[in-house]
Amino acid sequence: MKYIERQNYLERLKRLRNTPDIKIITGLRRAGKSELIKAYMDWIIANESNANIIYIDFADLKYDDLKSYKMLNDYCEKLYNADKSNVLIIDEIQLCNKFELTINRLYNSHRFDIYITGSNAFLLSSDLSTLFTGRYIEIPVYPFSFAEYCRYYDYTEKTPNVLDSYVSDGGFVGSYVYREKEDQLAYIKDVYNTVIKRDLVDKYSIKELSLLDSLTDYLMDNISNLTSTNKITSILKNNGTDTNHITIGNYIKYLCSGFMFYKIKRYDIKGKKYLETSDKYYLSDLGFRYALLGSRNMDYGRAYENIVAIELLRRKYDLYVGKLYQKEINFVAIKQNEKICIQVSDNISSEETLHRELAPLKAIRDAYPKILIANTGHKDFDIEGIKVIDLTHWLLS
Repeated sequence: MKYIERQNYLERLKRLRNTPDIKIITGLRRAGKSELIKAYMDWIIANESNANIIYIDFADLKYDDLKSYKMLNDYCEKLYNADKSNVLIIDEIQLCNKFELTINRLYNSHRFDIYITGSNAFLLSSDLSTLFTGRYIEIPVYPFSFAEYCRYYDYTEKTPNVLDSYVSDGGFVGSYVYREKEDQLAYIKDVYNTVIKRDLVDKYSIKELSLLDSLTDYLMDNISNLTSTNKITSILKNNGTDTNHITIGNYIKYLCSGFMFYKIKRYDIKGKKYLETSDKYYLSDLGFRYALLGSRNMDYGRAYENIVAIELLRRKYDLYVGKLYQKEINFVAIKQNEKICIQVSDNISSEETLHRELAPLKAIRDAYPKILIANTGHKDFDIEGIKVIDLTHWLLS
C-alpha cells in the first residue's frame, strides 16, 4: 500500500509532545489511527536520542498476556527508564480489561508521555471524562480527505471527474489497494459491518438489528437534509417498521457516538438560540453510502454539502446550520475569533440558482466573511462582497 503522510495530524502530535495530558486518538475503524501513531513513533526515534518508547499493540498476539490492567501496569513499570524520556503508546487499548485503571495510575505518576488509540465504540468522546480522571486531549482522526485522496492517486484539480470519483470511492485508504470497484466496495462494506454489527451492537446490546439497518439506510439516503426523530419514526412506521421516537433517538445517538454520523444542530441567527425541532446528520465518509446504497437517489449537491461539512470538522471548526427568518444558511463555521457563513451548491450556472444560493448570505447583516462554495470549475470571484469559490479548489487549499 502506498503511504501518504497525514501531515496535519502528525504536526499536532508533534506539538503535543511532552505535554502532561493523556493524548487520545479517536475515530472510525480503519481511518488510519494505527498508521498515524507508527509515523509519530518514527519521528520521535529520528529526532530524540533520549526517548524510551514503550509500544503495545493489543491487536498483536505478542501482547496477549497484558490484557489485564495489572499485567499492563507491571509491564510498563518494568520498561520504564528513569534516565530517559518515557513515551507510552498503546494501540487498541479497549482489548485490555479495565485499562483505565492503569492509564490513570501512570498518568498520576507524571513519568510517562501517554498516547492511546482504540476502537470507535470503546473510546467515545462522551465516555472520555468518565474513563480518565486526569487531563486528556482528544485527537479525532477522519478517513482520507479529498486532498489526501488526490495525493494518493497523484490527481490534481484538472483531473477529469476527480471530485465525483471521491464521492463514490470515499476516504478509506485500505480500499484503494483493490483494482476492481467490486472489491473496493466489499472492503467498505466490511468496515461498515465491523462498525455497526460488532462495535455498536455489542457495546449497546442492540437487539433490533433490522431497525438499526433501516435507520442507517435512511440517514445515508438523507444526508444534508433536515430531519427529526419524530419524522424518521413516522416514515419507518409507514414502511412497516414498528418503532418509536425514543428508540430512534437512542440509535441515532449510538451511530453518532461511534463516529458513523455527525449531528449538526440548527441555530436561529437573529434570535441567537439553538432550535430543537430538527437537525442535520452528515455521514463520516461517502464511501459508505455508495457501497451500501449505490447511486440510488444520488444528489450531488447534498453529497458536496456532506463533504464540506466533514472537511470543516476536519479543519477544527465548530459548526451549526444557520436559520435567518425563512432562509437557511448551510453552515456557520466558528473557530476562535473566526466566523464564516457558507453556502454549498452543485451547479450555479443558471441565474435563478445563483440568486437562490446567494439570498441567505445577503440577508445576514454582519461583517463576517460569507462564501458560496460551488462546483464552478473557475477561479474565485466576488459578488456583492460574497466570495464564490470552486469546490475542488477549496478542498485542496
